[in-house]
Amino acid sequence: MHIEDYALIGDCHTAALVGRDGSIDWLCLPRFDAGACFAALLGTPENGCWKMAPVANVRSTRRRYRPGTLILETDFETDEGAATIIDFMPPRAREPNLVRIVQGRRGRIAMRTELTIRFDYGSIVPWVRRTPTGIEAIAGPDSIYIDTDVELRGENLHTVGEFTVQEGQQQCFVLLWHPSNEKRSQPRDAKCCCDDTQKWWEDWTANFNYSGPHQDLVLRSLITLKALTYAPTGGIVAAPTTSLPEFIGGVRNWDYRFCWLRDATFTLYAFMQAGYTEEAADWCNWLLRAVAGSPAQMNIMYGLAGERRLTEIELKWLPGYEQSAPVRIGNAAWNQFQLDVFGEICDVLHVARRTGIKQEKNVWAVQRELGEYLETHWHDPDEGIWEVRGPRQHFVHSKVMAWVAFDRLVKAVERYHTEGPVDKWRQIRDEIHHEVCRHGFNPERNSFVQAYGNSELDASLLMMPLVGFLPPTDSRVQSTIAAIQRELTTDGFVARYRRNSTLGKLPPGQGVFLPCSFWLVDALNAMERRDEAIALFERLAKLTNDVGLISEEFDPAAKRFLGNFPQAFTHVALANSAFNLWKPSGPAKHRQEA
Repeated sequence: MHIEDYALIGDCHTAALVGRDGSIDWLCLPRFDAGACFAALLGTPENGCWKMAPVANVRSTRRRYRPGTLILETDFETDEGAATIIDFMPPRAREPNLVRIVQGRRGRIAMRTELTIRFDYGSIVPWVRRTPTGIEAIAGPDSIYIDTDVELRGENLHTVGEFTVQEGQQQCFVLLWHPSNEKRSQPRDAKCCCDDTQKWWEDWTANFNYSGPHQDLVLRSLITLKALTYAPTGGIVAAPTTSLPEFIGGVRNWDYRFCWLRDATFTLYAFMQAGYTEEAADWCNWLLRAVAGSPAQMNIMYGLAGERRLTEIELKWLPGYEQSAPVRIGNAAWNQFQLDVFGEICDVLHVARRTGIKQEKNVWAVQRELGEYLETHWHDPDEGIWEVRGPRQHFVHSKVMAWVAFDRLVKAVERYHTEGPVDKWRQIRDEIHHEVCRHGFNPERNSFVQAYGNSELDASLLMMPLVGFLPPTDSRVQSTIAAIQRELTTDGFVARYRRNSTLGKLPPGQGVFLPCSFWLVDALNAMERRDEAIALFERLAKLTNDVGLISEEFDPAAKRFLGNFPQAFTHVALANSAFNLWKPSGPAKHRQEA
């Protein structure tokens, strides 16, 4: 099944991917970064899944979310009748639940459920026993209980059941995970769960305040961001999946179930402009807790609760999505040095201060300490925004974001009367600006380049006018954007860098990077090329799947999603581009105005 054939359900602690065919092929319990009990997405059905579908041949399938919610409805049509599967995860008080309700809509339709539970990413076959109202599966620390009126039986280490629904009838299934050493909670009533879940989401989406074009798509992006938020801490995972490939059959397969500092400013803009100040504050506070300590020890990414060691290992028993191996859990990029995150943190704290988000008392102390560290380290090479697994370089985007850090520190003193060595910071800001313009611009190419001393283009250069490093009217900015459009685009969509580049130690091969394509929308809009910006946005909007979700990358030739899915960074970029194009007011139309 293609990546775009999946939909997302979740409870703001974890999430599941539901296929168009009614199979849940990915679910980690009890939280996003835990071991998967359904891992067929990265292997075969034997690695765990939960199928629910008509017995007869399906003539057509249609699906949708209930408006303003994360409740998924999938309609199946057969010659004998029609039925709808309603899938959702209710917001939890304690243990996670996943609910499946099968409703008859027409005729009489025979259904079959097949449950394959495999803990620890498809590697552990649990012990399964019958209960008075279903089954319980146990292995090590994990226990899953299925509550249903449908009679279930074991077949070759699978649990199956057949049932029939006719118009007006329904059958319910409630999955409950709990620690195997603890007594489980009582099963929740499926219909009450559905009503409560719908009200919870409708109450949340009632605060949405964007009314421009593509309102439904922007709202779906905000709902997705909320679903990818880990409620106990406010951290937001980059995606709920691991190891979905950047190129089918390739090795660029990474675990994205963690929280990147780089996403902070983009996410804050999206939440603030959509009316979600509480989520913006929670995300900002998560960031402050995560980076607490010595700046020299700061990660570029953290676990859901701020964990720092995200050790990367390979799962040899999983063949990978469409044989794209290796499958990885953990992410070795956690201990890279990426200069740009200092700029992102200073920027997000500046935006929070400007927009009135209540901040902890030590915020300025943290920001000032970051600045003091950067005073002696902005000269250093780094791994860069694309987390290159190779020698460190002087990446231009990294230096630009170091400039952003000092620019926002200066503005904090000038506008908000904080205390700090503002004359020194102004001098460093000017020094970085001069160095980037001297060493980062290639006169022969008439363009800024990826790193000092090379001639490669890089889509991260699109951020230069957006963060205020140079105005959109600057001829060097305009020629750089023209070069990116000319050399890094395929069918108008933007790649991070040249697709056959050998940057780092990994072999080439990746799709176009969708957040970069939205950055081009913003850059064109900032340059007052509004018609071009809108045209590109419209093309990007059409890439979303039938339920409004989008991935990290796209293959223009095969017209397929690539990379982890759904991707928070892409949904953030989509929402922010819509706000920049059509929202009449907000925290800032572009980041250079922050």
